[in-house]
Amino acid sequence: MATSSATESGVWETLVAEAAAESSLWEESLRPLAEQDRTAVFSRLCEPVFALGVETIYEGYLLHYGRPRLFSPADADTALLLGDYLYAHGLVRVAATGSIESVHDLAELISLCAQARGDDRGGEAEAWAATAALLGQGALVGARADLRDRGDASALAEAARNAAGADAVETACCAHDRLVG
Repeated sequence: MATSSATESGVWETLVAEAAAESSLWEESLRPLAEQDRTAVFSRLCEPVFALGVETIYEGYLLHYGRPRLFSPADADTALLLGDYLYAHGLVRVAATGSIESVHDLAELISLCAQARGDDRGGEAEAWAATAALLGQGALVGARADLRDRGDASALAEAARNAAGADAVETACCAHDRLVG
């Protein structure tokens, strides 16, 4: 089991406990503690108030498109439902901060990643990094359009590096690549 800090540990404990309390199906889908990877990926780029929401949404994304860190559902239908639950629950978490713009940014991210997948384009890691780093700032409209309309993630990558630093973005994107493959 990998854990990054005491603060991040609270994120994982809350995410796991709330999912298990919500449904016995989600509880049954939990990996054994020793097999969970509790390493933050994109929440390290955002403000701490958004960390739980971002990691909850990212775990939902991984259930749809990659290798989830905390869950191992018995079948594809359960994975899809659990992923949708985590998307929604993460958005509720972010909405509780009072930042409507942050909810909008994350909804745009989910949509953009689904489109990138459907179009068999790259750019998802850059979209995640830029969204996390600039969450709630309304600064990504043009950069998102570049990815959505032309498959060009360079503006998202640049925005992320400028906001969070090149090393932090590279670390997050490499972790993402390992989880999504």
